[in-house]
Amino acid sequence: MNEVMLTGDSYTLVYNVLSFGTAVMLGAFVYFLTQINSVSKAYRSGVAVSAIVVGIAGYHYFRIFSGFANGEMNEGYRYADWLITVPLLVIELLIVLGVAPAARKKLMQRLVPATVAMIALGYPGEVSTESGTKWLWWVLAMIPFVYILWVLNGELKAASSRESGAVSSAIKNATIVLLVTWCVYPIAYLFPVFDDTSETLEVIRQVGYTIADITAKALYGLMILGIAKARTAQEN
Repeated sequence: MNEVMLTGDSYTLVYNVLSFGTAVMLGAFVYFLTQINSVSKAYRSGVAVSAIVVGIAGYHYFRIFSGFANGEMNEGYRYADWLITVPLLVIELLIVLGVAPAARKKLMQRLVPATVAMIALGYPGEVSTESGTKWLWWVLAMIPFVYILWVLNGELKAASSRESGAVSSAIKNATIVLLVTWCVYPIAYLFPVFDDTSETLEVIRQVGYTIADITAKALYGLMILGIAKARTAQEN
């Protein structure tokens, strides 16, 4: 747990962004709960997982926001959140892509441990104050990170190619959001390496993490819901 060193407008901006992130996650949680029955039974678990993801994120963002308001920044809450929600993001995607149960199980057995390894490897570098240590753990965490994106990108492209119309379009949009959003995390992670005394870089890092989380969880959940609704309409 680190003491917040931001002051003035820098402090206010991060404070407001964390408050906004909390509100978005909790609002999305309620919305996804109301939408579970709007899709066919085969995809309801995917929408339910979306609700769980933003609900967990909302709790952790509230804890981060509360600590920040009291002058403390606990990055452990982010990693606790990611450790739970990132595997769930993978699971919800595989559900709505229509991957056969047997194939889905095999993919989960590969991807879920990779997500856990990615988060676990990133944490020591996140809390370290030494640039060399940050670089070491960043490189190690990037190994499962690249593997996960490579596999998911392949699954998304395969699903898009076998679909048509609204379903195909929704999957393509989800692919773009997935690839762009996930790439924000390793970039923001490295900002302290460049200058760990810069308020500007710390603000960019915190804002970047929050925007990426909102996009990867709340917005991505909306896209997952869109795929599920498109599939439901196609099947009826």
